Amino acid sequence: MKPELHHEIELTPPFHDIDLMEVVWHGHYVKYLELARCALLAKFDYDYPQMLASGFAWPVVDMRLKYVQPALYGKTLKIRAEITEWENRLRIDYLIRDAATGRKVNQAHTIQVAVSLATKELQYVCPPVLWQRLGVKPE
Repeated sequence: MKPELHHEIELTPPFHDIDLMEVVWHGHYVKYLELARCALLAKFDYDYPQMLASGFAWPVVDMRLKYVQPALYGKTLKIRAEITEWENRLRIDYLIRDAATGRKVNQAHTIQVAVSLATKELQYVCPPVLWQRLGVKPE
């Protein structure tokens, strides 16, 4: 049985994330994705400290965001992060919704690759430690 490779967090954008148009400034969405990604990886005990301890850095090499509706001050958001690839890279898909209405606010994905801390070389296949932590096998 495939493990549940997703996690959801809630957050309410603070006032200092609001721009002159009275909506969440577009750059803050990256921070929200990072919060969801860290919570997801912590669920598998493979957040950034554990990644480093395992001998690998996992830089983000690609990030795509699609803004659908504005996020507003005081409105709670639900951010779902789901691991959708893990063999040659770590891809996480995100869906940000308004918690009250369920309407889609943003969808995004990030791609991370493993880099050996010892050699500084890119790993073209994800290290087995990732698969072990996620409870998956290479596809």
